[in-house]
Order: sequence, then structure tokens, then C-alpha cells
Amino acid sequence: MRKVRIAVLVSGGGTNLQALIDAVDKGDISGEIAAVLSDRENAYGLERARKHGIKAIYIERKQLAERLITELQKLNIELVVLAGFLSILDRELVKAYEGRIINIHPSLIPSFCGMGFYGERVHKAALEY
Repeated sequence: MRKVRIAVLVSGGGTNLQALIDAVDKGDISGEIAAVLSDRENAYGLERARKHGIKAIYIERKQLAERLITELQKLNIELVVLAGFLSILDRELVKAYEGRIINIHPSLIPSFCGMGFYGERVHKAALEY
């Protein structure tokens, strides 16, 4: 069975990325994480990717619009997962991957953010609301 080629975009530690890697390893996700891309050179998510043999790519924020879609297409990516990716996606990329982009958590901002709102607490507050 062919697996969906997934790219995960991160800006930080990659805890959501790790959960995705674990789910792929367990067979809970029928896909392969082909690459992890970040807009921050020191994002630990890139290191997590390397430790699992996943291609890790850093793209400077000022180059995102011109390079991100090119990298994704070069890798034959079918699904883009935003896992704590803090940059705004270019309109062209959103159009090219329409219906094939999943945003894990920043969509809860601005309603559930601020002092003390990080990690799981954001999701708990949203559910309680």
C-alpha cells in the first residue's frame, strides 16, 4: 500500500512532530514523514527529524515565499502538516496545497493565548470553553 508523503512544518521544539513520528511508527498514521521544514535554524524539531532519519530543511523567513513551495514540490509532498509553525504561509502555497494542509494548534490564537498558555493548556482551555 502506497503511503502519503507528508511534510511537517515546525518553528520550535517539535513535540507535536514527535507525536506524529510516534504515530507513523505505530502504524496509526498511514503515511511517511518525508521532510521536516523550519523557519528557525535552531528549532529542535529539525534535530528530532535528523534523529529519526527524516530530511530536515531550514529556510530563512525572508526566503519562505520563494523556497517553501519549491522544496515541497521537489519532495513530492502530498500533505502539509503545520505543527507549531509560526510563519504565515504564502498565498501560492495555500492554493497549491488546498485541502491538503492541516494546522495542529496555532488556529486557537488569539482566543487562547497569552501568559501561561502553552502546550496542552491551550487545548484544555479551548475544550473547557
